[in-house]
Amino acid sequence: MRAAIITTPGSITVDERPDPTPTLDGVVLRVGACGICGTDVHIADGEFPPSPYPLVPGHEFAGEVVEVGSRAPGGLRVGDRVAVDPSLFCGYCEYCRAGRGNLCANWGAIGDTVDGAFAEFVAVPAANCYRIPDSMSWQEGALVEPLSCAVHGVRRVGVEAGERFLMIGAGTMGLLLLQLLRNAGAQVYVVDRNPDRLRIAASLGATATATDAADLPHTGFDAAVDVTGAPSAIEAAFDGLRRGGRLLVFGVAPDEARVQLSPFRIYNDEITVVGSMAVLHSFGAAVDLLAAGTVETAPLLTHAEPLERFPEALGLMRAGAGVKVQVIPEGSAKRPPN
Repeated sequence: MRAAIITTPGSITVDERPDPTPTLDGVVLRVGACGICGTDVHIADGEFPPSPYPLVPGHEFAGEVVEVGSRAPGGLRVGDRVAVDPSLFCGYCEYCRAGRGNLCANWGAIGDTVDGAFAEFVAVPAANCYRIPDSMSWQEGALVEPLSCAVHGVRRVGVEAGERFLMIGAGTMGLLLLQLLRNAGAQVYVVDRNPDRLRIAASLGATATATDAADLPHTGFDAAVDVTGAPSAIEAAFDGLRRGGRLLVFGVAPDEARVQLSPFRIYNDEITVVGSMAVLHSFGAAVDLLAAGTVETAPLLTHAEPLERFPEALGLMRAGAGVKVQVIPEGSAKRPPN
């Protein structure tokens, strides 16, 4: 099969790899679509320590079952259409036993620590597969994973109808979070440097948008979400909170990054600061939300490239082109109009 391979940090090829075979409790999928995430950029650059090399990346994906292991659970059959939770939890560490597998002491993930779905085929545990309806396209199916992260994030920060949220970052994750918060009754004020993304945010129901938080028509937010991972943005989100406010650190910052937050304000204003790590008991909910049409996907699906153009697709992600960049292993390229 053909696959995109990061041989060493900074070195990417699209080449032949042996076809995968299922484990006894696994399946093999023909990949329908796989999205590029910021983590894939970090892996390509050698900035994601858990990743071994060479590695086929790709953890946001959906596909068709083409082979089933003899002991695969869930009743999966050849031809089933599924989205895949990439999480690989050990099941026996103290975090897994406490129901917090996303904090697993032995954490792994398809596409991050083992070969993933920027390939024609991928082997996955059957237990990680969630059936998707025929009405859901492969590209929509590949959005289930990022949406499941957003579902977990909203659960972490909490939301009540009528609350005002400050959202910094209007990429794929910001626009998914925006929709979930709006559906829960929040007013969401969105900040991003990219005017095109702000226009999409407005079309998806943002209460107001701006390229700088200082230009928003409101201050003193009930909650704030940073989706960028940039220390300056996290600080701006914190500064935008009212007394008793909540800050969700959702974006992925470099391990060595540091922020300056007022401990006096955290104490005196009873500010709550929480993080949100990947997926936790949220994948099924994400499938249901997409299947029901609760989350609008068309404005997010801006770029799709064939597998052979994976390096170029990664470049689009780096450049901040459009919103979501995906790879269609057996499809033709789709580009937005100029």
